[in-house]
Amino acid sequence: MSGAPDSNLAAIVHTSQGDYRALVGRGIIKHLGEEARNTGLHGKAFLIADEAVFRECVRPVQESMESTGFETHVLVLPSGETTKNLDKIRDIYAWLARLRAERQDVVLALGGGVMGDAAGFAAATYRRGVPFIQVPTTLASMVDASLGGKVAVNLPEGKNLVGAFHQPKLVLSDIDTLKTLPAREMAAGWAEAIKHGLILDQDLLSTFETEADRLIDLKDDLAVDVIRRSVAIKADVVSADEFETGDTRVLLNYGHTIGHALEAVSEYGQFLHGEGVSIGMMGAARICRDLGLISDELVDRQRAVLQQYNLPISAPGMDVDAVFEATKSDKKSAGGAIRWVVLEGSGKSSTRRDVPDELVRAAIESLVG
Repeated sequence: MSGAPDSNLAAIVHTSQGDYRALVGRGIIKHLGEEARNTGLHGKAFLIADEAVFRECVRPVQESMESTGFETHVLVLPSGETTKNLDKIRDIYAWLARLRAERQDVVLALGGGVMGDAAGFAAATYRRGVPFIQVPTTLASMVDASLGGKVAVNLPEGKNLVGAFHQPKLVLSDIDTLKTLPAREMAAGWAEAIKHGLILDQDLLSTFETEADRLIDLKDDLAVDVIRRSVAIKADVVSADEFETGDTRVLLNYGHTIGHALEAVSEYGQFLHGEGVSIGMMGAARICRDLGLISDELVDRQRAVLQQYNLPISAPGMDVDAVFEATKSDKKSAGGAIRWVVLEGSGKSSTRRDVPDELVRAAIESLVG
């Protein structure tokens, strides 16, 4: 079995649970069954899919898996952050139990980051863990959420508070599935990729600045190349700091403290995750400027590139106090001090635990006024 061509390999992620490949290409979803076999998987396949991709993607995935001998069952769940709760996870457990899923079987997550989180968390905890494959169909999940094994559900008290590290056996991203995405979802995905450039790769950031038209239209191989580069950055970070115990993986949370707070205060109904991150990055950049770490010029560059990709840079009308308080429940906090990711230049970042409350509040006020 040959599977997808080796040229589609974006990265190999090295983890304590084993190494796995991240594939990125066009039209490669048809190779999924072969790639699952090449990865050493067998048994039955339990495909958990986002209803948003049901028409376009479920049948090709099911046909690919069944053509290589996987008996495949399909569960379709509603789109959106509200699927990431313990009630829905209970429904997944019941479905797996009714179909007598065993530990050698495989769960497939087909959809965006929400589906990867929900299906991945179910896979991590059902029968103490079954293998799973990520088949991300949104740009945000391709470059970020599908890699690294962080799976979780939300509680009313906060986002991703119940979760696990459960690494996938394979991540397969077919760029052609992005055709199913509304423009707003695509823009939200570019936020995570642009973030990779801002924190770790100034050349990638420059590409985003100079090639926006080509990238937004996904019209040629540049888009595939840039998505592979972004995937490779995330893979390198995960390989270096799998459990976010060091100072590397936390850098990926640039913009997320305020972004998550905006999502929580709006009860996950107003902002897509990437939109929250985009606004949060503007708040974080203001904090970095006020700390004397970066110049106004870099703040302006960040604002301009986010606007090029049709991303929001403010959140008018949000309650300053509520957003400020929500930042306090950030799960990256330690000993009550939030670990802020800060820019020190283009493609250069670090963390700080000593950001004064008044700078945070001023940054939030600048976003919501």
